[in-house]
Amino acid sequence: MLTDPGLDLQGAIVAALKLDAGVKALVQAGVYDIVPRAADGTPNVDFPYVAVGDTQFLPELGEATDAGETVITLHCWSRAVGFPEVRKIARAVTAALHDMPLVMATGELQSLLLKSTRVLRDPDGLTSHAVLTFSALTDAN
Repeated sequence: MLTDPGLDLQGAIVAALKLDAGVKALVQAGVYDIVPRAADGTPNVDFPYVAVGDTQFLPELGEATDAGETVITLHCWSRAVGFPEVRKIARAVTAALHDMPLVMATGELQSLLLKSTRVLRDPDGLTSHAVLTFSALTDAN
């Protein structure tokens, strides 16, 4: 049976970030799956914060296997001047997750590795944004 571990993986990642002292020291607003928004669509939370982004599951196709790679994106947001704060948040998120032995509710996380970090200025000219992409290898057997 092919099992998508995305929900359990996301739960383990969010729990790890919420418990990590380095992340908590930098991200007062929190870690969100869905960022609360005002009627005009702007974030209705204080900055800085971290949000879970897209997830893609790539199954390992083979007989009698229930493994695969999940690519998950995390977004770090800051309104501090320049890039320093968002870079520090990205570094703390990476330290909390990269190659860490997170425990999932079901299945086994074999590895969680940072694949890329991209830091950019949001079109509003005020917000700094870091996009972190992680690759997780899991096995549900």
